[in-house]
Amino acid sequence: MAPGTTGTTGTIGDSEFDRDTAISANGPGGGYDAHLHPGWTVFGALNGGYLLALLARALRDALPHPDPFTVTAHYLSASRPGPAAIRVEPLRTGRSLSTGQARLLQRAEDGTETERVRVLAAYGDLAALPDDVRTIATPPPLPPYEECRGLLDPGPAMAVPVPELVHRLDYRLDPATTGWMTGRPSGRGEIRAWYGLADGRAPDPLSLLLAVDSLPPTAFEYGVTGVVPTVELTAHIRHRPAPGPLRILKTSRNLAGGYMEEDAEVWDSRDRLVAQSRQLARPSL
Repeated sequence: MAPGTTGTTGTIGDSEFDRDTAISANGPGGGYDAHLHPGWTVFGALNGGYLLALLARALRDALPHPDPFTVTAHYLSASRPGPAAIRVEPLRTGRSLSTGQARLLQRAEDGTETERVRVLAAYGDLAALPDDVRTIATPPPLPPYEECRGLLDPGPAMAVPVPELVHRLDYRLDPATTGWMTGRPSGRGEIRAWYGLADGRAPDPLSLLLAVDSLPPTAFEYGVTGVVPTVELTAHIRHRPAPGPLRILKTSRNLAGGYMEEDAEVWDSRDRLVAQSRQLARPSL
């Protein structure tokens, strides 16, 4: 799919992403039921960005403001495909911001519940923000879409396996950041890519929460080939993205003591910085 069409053909509300992050209220008191879909897994565990979007959908339903401004998640244990419960607690409602927390839980066969993720978030209205922008940030330099490589493209054998999540996405990686794909990592801790959802769904604030955590981890360019589970992730949504392809820059400057930070910037087709994130992750060294 060319960059002029990525993210422009799908209808919000009628896409795989929306179906697989659907929730249903299970009565008064902020409780919701969900089903965690196996299509968003990374070697058996659900992707952190997918879970963040799912919990953000429940918070949006429970809070009076429509858009996530800042969402912080602590990943307490690995989430697996299957039924899940979400419990939302509104904490404060103001004129411009409302705050709430949400917990994702799964029940074992013996009936015990395990908390998987806990989120604290502030919501507002992105459409009500002023247009003033003062920034030194610039979009990441990327070759044309057709000169970048997808993980499912034919080519040299991959040095790492492809997770199920990749089939849900349409992204093309800058060749300068794909040395890890053939066992020759650059050591720079950087990943750059064109990005969209595979079914062409247009981006929105909820899908941006998926975007900040669904590219290959920057740890791969440090020579790490195992899984890189997230410990904590904070995302800031800055604008409602324009239709069209997104560009993502992910960087890490420090992998030490078995942990690493990873920063992400997401830019829309109008060259606006629409989302930022930082996470602490623990690579399997």
